[in-house]
Amino acid sequence: MRARTWLGVILGALLTIAFAYVHDTQFTASDGTGVSRPYVNWDVVNRDWQRLTGRIREEWNRLAANR
Repeated sequence: MRARTWLGVILGALLTIAFAYVHDTQFTASDGTGVSRPYVNWDVVNRDWQRLTGRIREEWNRLAANR
C-alpha cells in the first residue's frame, strides 16, 4: 500500500479511538433507564493494553538476553 493509504488508516483509527474516549468521558447516553451506556469499557481496554505491553517487554527482554 502507498504511504497515503497507511496514513489514512492510522488517522482513521486514532480518530475513532479519540471519538469514543471523548464520548465516554464527556457525555452520557441514556437508554431510558437513567443508566449511562459508554461505548467502551475503558477498564478492559487498560487491562488488555497492559497485558500487550507486558508481553512485548518480556519478548524484547528475551530477545535481548539471547544476543
